[in-house]
Amino acid sequence: MIAITGATGQLGQLVIAELLKRVAASQIVAIVRNPAKADTLRQQGITVRAGDYDDPAALTAALQGVDKLLLISSSEVGKRAAQHRNVINAARTAGVQFIAYTSLLHADTSPLGLHVEHVDTEKQLAASGIPYALLRNGWYTENYLASAPPALEHGVFIGAAGDGKIASASRADYAAAAARVISEDGHAGKIYELAGDSAWTLSDLAAALSKHGGKPVTYQNLSEADFAAALKGVGLPAPIAEMLADSDTGASKGGLFDDSHTLSRLIGRPTTPLATSIERSL
Repeated sequence: MIAITGATGQLGQLVIAELLKRVAASQIVAIVRNPAKADTLRQQGITVRAGDYDDPAALTAALQGVDKLLLISSSEVGKRAAQHRNVINAARTAGVQFIAYTSLLHADTSPLGLHVEHVDTEKQLAASGIPYALLRNGWYTENYLASAPPALEHGVFIGAAGDGKIASASRADYAAAAARVISEDGHAGKIYELAGDSAWTLSDLAAALSKHGGKPVTYQNLSEADFAAALKGVGLPAPIAEMLADSDTGASKGGLFDDSHTLSRLIGRPTTPLATSIERSL
């Protein structure tokens, strides 16, 4: 049995769609915080089990009979290390034989503040005694395209990444890699640095938005503090705004760049180009 945490999340749903191309639905366990939101998964023949990252007992119960686990990192920045510890401990108690974890690109050397909890989790995995693989995911293109509509409306895309190159890929690209690693043997001990085939700057993104959106968009580079303030000004919670601003600063230092093409080799096709993702989002 293969289990996926966060199975009703954006990445989790895409992983399951890919897994269904590889294994029978009866072999998949979807671990979700709210089973009431998982009816679509049940209708596909997938086993749905309740498992909150903050509830060790529920996680242990949810992982009974599971051989392989895809641990999708929690979305609660600041609580991830403790939550992931709960999952890893539950997996050990339940006898899980392999864990794949969605970490951060070059987590061990990353300038992004997000790296701290990912490195902590990687160390927990190493100490757990469970064979594991690290899926060190780069940035999702969708992270930036969420800002495309206001950029087209106001004619400016703001950020703090300077001329930093961002080798992003679509969520679906990363999901395909996760599905392969969790469904196949032979990945234990591997560290995969996953990123898009082509890198771009936020100026490139603004130009692409102009081309595909039919309206002129320019990129305005801000300081990290000013960018965080702007994000808070449009209603983002302070921790999220500060995390995004820090990540942009990290991108300016090369934290979101990788040219190894590991992701495209792993999924057996080129990663989704920026232009394609923009066309789909618009």
